[in-house]
Amino acid sequence: MNTHITNTQIIRAACPHDCPDTCAMLVTVQDERAIEIKGDPEHPNTAGVLCTKVSRYLERTYHPDRLLHPMRRIGRKGEGRFERISWDDALTTITERLKPIAARDARAILPYSYAGTMGVVQGESMAMRFFNRLGASRLDRTICSSAGGVGYKYTIGAKIGTDTEQFEHAKLILIWGGNPIASNLHFWMKVQEAKRRGAILVAIDPYRSLTAEKCHHHVAVLPGTDAALALGIMHVLVRDGLLDHDYIADYTLGFDELKERVAAWTPERVAATCGIAMHKVELLARLYGTTAARGEPVAIRVNYGVQRSHGGGMAVRNIACLPALVGAWRHPAGGVLLSSGDSFPKRAAQLERPDLAPQDPLHPPRTINMSTIGDDLLRETSPAFGPKVEALIVYNANPVAVAPESAKVAQGFARDDLFTVVLEHFQTDTVDYADIVLPATTQLEHADVHATYGHLYIVANNPAIAPLGEALPNSEIFRRLAARMGFDDPCFSESDDELAAQAFDSGDARAAHYDWSRLKESGWIKLQMPAAPFAQGGFPTPSGKCEFYSERMREAGLDPLPDYIPPYESAASAPELASLYPLAMISPPQRNFLNTTFVNVQSLRNTEGEPHLEIHPEDAAGRGIVDGDTVRVFNQRGEMRVRARLNDGARKGLVVALSIWWKKLAPDGRNANELTSQRLTDMGRAPTFYDVLVQVEKADSSP
Repeated sequence: MNTHITNTQIIRAACPHDCPDTCAMLVTVQDERAIEIKGDPEHPNTAGVLCTKVSRYLERTYHPDRLLHPMRRIGRKGEGRFERISWDDALTTITERLKPIAARDARAILPYSYAGTMGVVQGESMAMRFFNRLGASRLDRTICSSAGGVGYKYTIGAKIGTDTEQFEHAKLILIWGGNPIASNLHFWMKVQEAKRRGAILVAIDPYRSLTAEKCHHHVAVLPGTDAALALGIMHVLVRDGLLDHDYIADYTLGFDELKERVAAWTPERVAATCGIAMHKVELLARLYGTTAARGEPVAIRVNYGVQRSHGGGMAVRNIACLPALVGAWRHPAGGVLLSSGDSFPKRAAQLERPDLAPQDPLHPPRTINMSTIGDDLLRETSPAFGPKVEALIVYNANPVAVAPESAKVAQGFARDDLFTVVLEHFQTDTVDYADIVLPATTQLEHADVHATYGHLYIVANNPAIAPLGEALPNSEIFRRLAARMGFDDPCFSESDDELAAQAFDSGDARAAHYDWSRLKESGWIKLQMPAAPFAQGGFPTPSGKCEFYSERMREAGLDPLPDYIPPYESAASAPELASLYPLAMISPPQRNFLNTTFVNVQSLRNTEGEPHLEIHPEDAAGRGIVDGDTVRVFNQRGEMRVRARLNDGARKGLVVALSIWWKKLAPDGRNANELTSQRLTDMGRAPTFYDVLVQVEKADSSP
């Protein structure tokens, strides 16, 4: 007779991924194995729903290809051939390689990480303590959102905006540069509720995405011209008197200068710059201005597609000016949201301990931009650059697939004299170039706490299961490395619970209820923020006002007023280049991938099919391309071969390469980042992923 008694528990967890939704999750564990994962129905933002990707998280955790043991490379870099070793051997090898480099100049050691997990504990806390204490080069983490963040802060003062939960009460919503059905699902749920209540939805996007198809209006601007459209909207608002003069007088700075600037941006000029009909400029501006004039809330969700071109920072700045002109901030459901990240009083210095860094006048601190890693790994020692990068430790990132100008990135990783350590769950494109591979835990196997950038909840993650194999949390890996390097500072002995307990400042009114021991049980708490953060001004700028004119920008050598900065690569700004490569290319996210996470989950990859290029039928016809053809997409930096899909979702003159595929899982071993550039944005030192010209031709054979 079977007398086994099943032990079932429900564990509160948080989605760790680089997504504004940061869902609260419930994990069902039976006999020490996770058997179900679902959204927390009581969490107001998650509302019991997980995206398609994260609903498959158990497939990822228990994937047969999980890395479960430390490994050492036995083949050539890039081949991906390894042998299993012990943790002791792995840590000994790493420290034996790092110690002599650090003795010469620790700046020759570089961390490379981003948002493989957004957790406070497993993200940068113990890792940054290690690298700060070591004196390693600093990494400028720019690859996603720094351009827009800087532009927004010049205008608003901090990354604070409209509460996502309020969008369902708006009467007009502009979804600018994003596809929330694919990348911000729970915001889209709020938008759908607003639509049911009569709100008008407008998508501003070069590409008719899934989201744009479901909006009332779609404005398909040319890539990199969003700043001009915002200037045109401001022009019409001023011209037609669709302004909240009291709000402008009380809570803004520089309106007279702004008024003079936007006078030149007539609808005719804007239409020509953006490649759209003039009536769409007028329609959008009047929709925005007249809805606000009726006292109804108007809201903007500006996303990351806007900022991935030369003038990306200025584009976000221009958009951020709009709510103050019409008094939209007066309403809880009005205003603009780029990110809610600065709403959280995170104790970054206490967690990361920059004070541990050695003060060495012979080796002053050096910062390397993650977006130019392709060039920087190939640089030799020089007075301007500093020491050549001799060792690289990668965690929470897959740069060989994700970083721009991918051929150079791979060339740098392939250097025989570069010692590379990668902490990972799977054998990614980057792991193939590692000397030592360390198995990391997934979200179900460690503790963490999460701030968010799309809502106002702190979310706890409790470990649901024991680590699989010999996997360790990032925090524990860096503790062990610190011990092997001889770092005996007390902070390296702090547990994950101790790190989580100090993550947020409970002395700050916004997080007054933060208590880690209670949060682990409750799962989440909401910050104490005003319903309408700038209804009566109080902007966290130097002036305390929304700054149409920014003295800080002038001091930084930037135009202090909203302006238009054209793309590096477009028919208008680079006609000679456009004669060779006449099509603009953007590479927004695939619905079933999250950056390169989930690409190796077979069920999700089956849904996506294979890498493809969306191209307008007229652009295809002129090149003799029919639907399903293999095409060669190329420019001066590289090429890839993919299947052509003909549709008019990509406006004429634009091709869309949905991303980001692991290169090894693409038929030709390449992805869209073969073609992207390492040139940086106007502010924020961010990449220009959507500032790309290409040519497309029918390929001779299949990939």
